[in-house]
Amino acid sequence: MRRHTPPTALLQAFEACARHLSVSRAAEELSLTQSAVSRQLATLEAQLGLRLFQRVRQRLVLTAAAAAYAPEVRAALARIESATQEVLAHRGAGGTLNLAVSPTFGARWLMPRMPRFQALHRLVVVNIRNHTTLPWPLDFAGEGVHAAIQMGSVERPGVTIHPLVRDVRVPICAPALLAGGALREPAELARHTLLQQTTRPRAWVHWLQAHGVSGVDGLRGPQYQHHAMVAEAAAAGLGVALMPRFLVEPELAAGRLVVPFDLPLDDGQAYSLAYPDDAAAQPVLRAFRDWLLGEVAQGAAQPSEAAHLPGPEVHSRSS
Repeated sequence: MRRHTPPTALLQAFEACARHLSVSRAAEELSLTQSAVSRQLATLEAQLGLRLFQRVRQRLVLTAAAAAYAPEVRAALARIESATQEVLAHRGAGGTLNLAVSPTFGARWLMPRMPRFQALHRLVVVNIRNHTTLPWPLDFAGEGVHAAIQMGSVERPGVTIHPLVRDVRVPICAPALLAGGALREPAELARHTLLQQTTRPRAWVHWLQAHGVSGVDGLRGPQYQHHAMVAEAAAAGLGVALMPRFLVEPELAAGRLVVPFDLPLDDGQAYSLAYPDDAAAQPVLRAFRDWLLGEVAQGAAQPSEAAHLPGPEVHSRSS
């Protein structure tokens, strides 16, 4: 394989030219002369036996081969740079994990548990990114992300998935909405505002169907984008929400929220840990994965959470 791997300097020159579409700008970035960059491009084209650029009005234009090659080279160079920075920063001890997580799951479930991970792995730095701002399906290498905690467990070639926490939803509301017996049975939801979440727009419809409730429009009501907004709206008395119970356990324990009817909706969805198959051997990722699955298993053993914390099942499909 090494016989077909061009020297890094040639790939860096190609990637810079492909990004800037200019030899002069690439040369400036690489602190080289234009003639040196031109020679590197010519050497790379000779090694590949392909034309990578054409000149149109003094500007570089990618050939079809170069257009396909450039993003792969860019991702590979980024991984090499990241790995080098990791080695230099930690000298083989500890490491960094770049983790993409949805904001509400990160704040409500993951962050309260993170001190236990840090106590076990003091030299590991965990950087958290907002999963919802990244393109989907997630390009792990291109985005510089080692792993992600996401909703759903859709299999992808080359990606390992561990289901973590089931998205079991129950109705919740402020205690004041129950005063005077105004919400004693599901049919009385017709007289209350249903709080909707934009990422699960038909959740109320599915809940009503699952429990045989008629005469209630499951699509009406104000929409909120994030779980945290829905929970706060419910606690403020703005209506009745349908939320994953594990995300509002603190509010339920404090009495800010109550469950008017303990009728769950479990449609099989779950938050899952996902990462590339070829990253499974990385010590930092392996340490985080093992700790995370241990947290899930410990939670599943507790009666209060047993209904919505499954064991660490694994799905993997390599390309």
